Amino acid sequence: MKNITKYQHKKILVLGLAKSGVVAASLLHRLGAFVTVNDYKPFEENPDAQDLLEQGIKVICGSHPVDLLDEGFELIVKNPGIPYTNPLVSGAVKLGLPIITEVELAYEITESDIIGITGTNGKTTTTTLIFEMLKQAKKNPLIAGNIGTVASEVAQIATPDQTMVVELSSFQLMGIDTFKPHIAIVTNLYEAHLDYHSHWDEYIGAKINITKNQTEDDFLVVNTDQDILMDLAKTTKAQIIPFSTKNYLPDGASIQDGKLTYMGEEIMDIADIALPGAHNLENILSAVAAVKIKGVENDAICHVLSTFTGVKHRSQFISELKGRKFYNDSKATNILAASSALNAFNDPIILLAGGLDRGNEFDELIPALSNVKALILFGETAGKIEKAGKAAGIQTIIRVHNVEEAVPAAYELSDKGDVILLSPACASWDQYRTFEVRGDIFIDAVHKLEESS
Repeated sequence: MKNITKYQHKKILVLGLAKSGVVAASLLHRLGAFVTVNDYKPFEENPDAQDLLEQGIKVICGSHPVDLLDEGFELIVKNPGIPYTNPLVSGAVKLGLPIITEVELAYEITESDIIGITGTNGKTTTTTLIFEMLKQAKKNPLIAGNIGTVASEVAQIATPDQTMVVELSSFQLMGIDTFKPHIAIVTNLYEAHLDYHSHWDEYIGAKINITKNQTEDDFLVVNTDQDILMDLAKTTKAQIIPFSTKNYLPDGASIQDGKLTYMGEEIMDIADIALPGAHNLENILSAVAAVKIKGVENDAICHVLSTFTGVKHRSQFISELKGRKFYNDSKATNILAASSALNAFNDPIILLAGGLDRGNEFDELIPALSNVKALILFGETAGKIEKAGKAAGIQTIIRVHNVEEAVPAAYELSDKGDVILLSPACASWDQYRTFEVRGDIFIDAVHKLEESS
């Protein structure tokens, strides 16, 4: 860890705790800053705030009082989940107060290279594939970011001979200043999180921030199948490494005659890849491009791609019960992700869906429902998805209270050979704290069903 001095004696507000806020507050305190933490959860219900107070950090809990801005802070380190419409945050913006997220801190203190992965869909799978390929090649990588491990915590133990593989959300990338990955990846861009971002241009601007500080010594791995990404890539100073699932690219990663290729070199047969679903080819190609830049040999790549079957909560196979296969795709928090999961299966599907209502309709989901024989719906969007299901011609649509009730209900409607798929097409926050919690409840419900059967 670099023992930087830029925060020494600076008055800094850490806004919002959760994992990233706790790590950021402790790190800044260690770096000599005068840290104040502000979290919405009341102090008596907030063990993280209590621990930080014991470290000698000032803690203010129970609300986000706007008058905190009168205390002369020089910087705010914001939890990515707190929107810029929050009065305290918008007030800071009006005052011209710098606002960063903890990934900026991670970059400033790490001694390692960073591979940064962003995009609308496929970030977690791509991040995990890169990590596994580097690990198979004995390059001792570290994994961090939006995937669940705080980047500024991992950065504290990273060494110069390691690589940090970091998943990055648009929320995190809005709060960077000098952050610069050596290799940046943008998997794809579709409309998402427009309840957080004020408009589409703000969303894509946040995503393309991943390359704004890159130089000609760095690399941008980008999806050439999307014109918008190729237009955005024109702004980068980095070396562009393209990938495509549609066209052969002699200067990038692509597919030719059923084979995965990089810079014209054949890597392996597509048929030997264990990860299901055509949508995962984008993730695979971008991962291959990144690790080839890092000097990973084909043997390591082939080993991972022939054995890796997916990450938890992303088209994760759970169990087979009396000919019914259960899959957990709780990470499908938008329509495109759910559509990709649905299109990965040829067998009849009973779909479990619903969640937070972000104001959108689900007409774009209708084409992907062609193989769905029944819908089990829950959450705020149950009515909207039912409307889409009826438009798709689905005859069997029922509503339940939650995921736990959805599993036995789906089983009762199923036949041998069916797929029972949790792919909500919505965020979880109307009922569950995270998509991981939602997915774990699904898994537990499947195991309870097995036990009772």
